[in-house]
This record gives sequence, structure tokens and C-alpha cells, in this order.
Amino acid sequence: MRSPELIETIKRSLSQLIEVADELRDLDQALGDGDLGITVSLGAAAVIEVLDTLPEDVTPPEIARACAKAFANANPSTLAALVAGGLLAGSKTWVDVEDVDVSAAARFVRAAGDNIAQRGKTQLGDKTIVDVILPAADALSAATNGAAGLDAATAVAEKAVVDTRALQSRRGRAAWLQERSIGLQDPGATAMWRFLQSWQQATSPTR
Repeated sequence: MRSPELIETIKRSLSQLIEVADELRDLDQALGDGDLGITVSLGAAAVIEVLDTLPEDVTPPEIARACAKAFANANPSTLAALVAGGLLAGSKTWVDVEDVDVSAAARFVRAAGDNIAQRGKTQLGDKTIVDVILPAADALSAATNGAAGLDAATAVAEKAVVDTRALQSRRGRAAWLQERSIGLQDPGATAMWRFLQSWQQATSPTR
């Protein structure tokens, strides 16, 4: 996937992600402060807007950096800062990459997930977005092509989201609920799963 197609796919996927903002808001109201839907919708809209301003010769790492800056500036939330940092970390794995294949995608997602885990002081099992990102990166790494990798990543993401219901939240505002968080689905993990689904839908005509 070269830069023009990458830009269009990001725009289509984020347009669809905005449509689940209410779901993310409701999940976040149960576990957090309820601003996740706003964070995602404002951030996604800002990214879409900035992508329309990029020059024709823009490179994949420049696209990722532009997305990071736009998402962070759209909303001063903790998740927005973590996602932006993850995107910047991912962009560093795309030095000299002109055509993003499944291997490049896997490196990007792994670097983003590791960065979010480090900056958020979290790990697998803490009931956060990391519980989806890292398994998705593993699924992409094991795939032989983009379509198979995306299908596998989305499938493991869905399972990971379901699995978060049995976990106790250990990071962020949700951790305040302690045992009362058990049985509730993590909103950040859900957002990542929904993004992968949106990417599937955005690429389905060309798959």
C-alpha cells in the first residue's frame, strides 16, 4: 500500500470509526469519565482533515507523524497523548518504507503497542488498549499477506476485548473501581478492535 492508497484507507477507516463513538462513550462512562467517544471522534476528524492537506510526494512515515500530531492536538486527553506517541513510535519503523505491506504494518503496530505500554506503565492483563494491540501485532507478524493478517488481527482483537470483561482494571480512572470493574468491557481495547474492523471495511473492495 503506497502513500495515496494509505491516505485514502486511513480516511475511510476513521470515517467509519467515528460512527461507533456513542458505543465507546457508553463503555467509558461505565469505567472512566466518558470522554473516549469525544476523543476518538475529534481525533479522527482532525486526522482526516490534515490528510487532505498533505503533498503528493508525502512518505508513509510522514503520514504517520501527521496523524499523530493531528490526533494529539484535537483533544488533550491521556489516551490521545498515548495514541499519538504510539503513532510516532510506529513511524520510526517505516524509515525508507515506500510500500506498506503486512510486515511493515506488524512492525508499526508492535512499536506503537510497546510505546503505549511503556508510557502508560501498563502490560498485558491490565485491562487496557494494550490487551488488543500486542496480540494484533503478533497476528500480523505471523501472516503471509495483508488480507490474512488483517483478518487474523481483527479476530484476536475481538477475543481480547471479550476477555477484558473478566479482568480487573489496573490502570487509569477505571482502576479506581477495583473489583467492580470486573464484568465490564474495556473501552480502549474496544476502540482498537473497532478500528481494525473499520480498516477491514475500508479495504474490502480491494481485498
